[in-house]
Amino acid sequence: MRATGTIARGVRAPLVRAGDDPVEVVVESLRRGWTSEDWRLRDRDVVGITESLIARAQDNYVSVDRVAGEAAEKFGRRAAVVFPILSRNRFSLILKGLARGLEEISLLLRYPADEVGNPLIAPEALAAAGVNPAADLLTEEAYRKLSGNRFPHPFTGIDYVEFYRRIVEGEGARCSIFLSNNPEHALRFRPRVLAADIHTRQATEAALRAAGARTVYSLADFCREKRPGGGYNPRYGLLGSNKAGEERLKLFPRIRGGGKRYVAGIRDRLKELTGKQVEVMIYGDGAFKDPAAGIWELADPVVAVDFTKGLKGTPRELKLKYLIDSRPGGEEAIREQLRKTGRRTADAASQGTTPRRLTDLLGSLCDLVSGSGDRGTPIVLVQGYFDSWADD
Repeated sequence: MRATGTIARGVRAPLVRAGDDPVEVVVESLRRGWTSEDWRLRDRDVVGITESLIARAQDNYVSVDRVAGEAAEKFGRRAAVVFPILSRNRFSLILKGLARGLEEISLLLRYPADEVGNPLIAPEALAAAGVNPAADLLTEEAYRKLSGNRFPHPFTGIDYVEFYRRIVEGEGARCSIFLSNNPEHALRFRPRVLAADIHTRQATEAALRAAGARTVYSLADFCREKRPGGGYNPRYGLLGSNKAGEERLKLFPRIRGGGKRYVAGIRDRLKELTGKQVEVMIYGDGAFKDPAAGIWELADPVVAVDFTKGLKGTPRELKLKYLIDSRPGGEEAIREQLRKTGRRTADAASQGTTPRRLTDLLGSLCDLVSGSGDRGTPIVLVQGYFDSWADD
């Protein structure tokens, strides 16, 4: 019986630049790892590649000026921007581009926190003042009174209302800021609206159209088409973009014409080299929530950009500790039950094994292993993930 279960290993890779072949980079990085260290690929191993490696190889970048030009094309001179997340990395340059292309922006922010949990005001302050976040629209002046004039983010120390106002006005545009959880409130100020949220964007767009908005776009509608001198993403547009300097954004990687070739190409090359059948995925943000700050880390539109077909579905497993506590017989009897069942059931033996998608679970694991700093491990090898305790 093996002495170890699941192992997740960060694999170092060279710095990837535009035009590099991701298949070659990933395969050679793995080969260098198993040649210099004591490990080997196994059947059903999972190779995860961070989305930024693919996007950089595709040279999938756009300028702030590109965002500005599209904002002017779509909205004219004025627009309301509804429900952006509070983020320097994810939204500040998008807002900069919008402000550069427009003359006036009405910014509607969710409260007491944005959609991924970044706080804007203490819930206790709202309760004490009798404010109902489900219904009440707050002006910036009212917000300042409730928040004690300044509310710094608990991690970054940034006052995002002040920060976003400074970005808009720094581009020469006029800015008004309100707090609300009802997207229809934006129509009190502007008939043309950008739904800037991520995971709730479709519901926001639908509510705005039903309420009579003249024009509604989402971040997915920007930078969708190929234009000279810049990147594009036909599916996600600006969703999943990151700050890449003061005047440039890195987009989410394109799958059409690329992604399928990457995951299948890596799988097939590794099969040629080792004879092992592995699964491959391209991952973005992990879908986990910080227990202290209550911030959900998933600022990308999806965890898994693309993956080989063996990663489709949910885990097939029983709850081992329940079997130990509740079923008669020794270890061999439990092993036999695991071997016979081999799939999720509706009885108590599967309770507590939350049926999340494999790609969300594996992508979150890979994101935690690779990190977002300077580890230099954009490739993650996960071994033993599909093993059962009953396996030899």
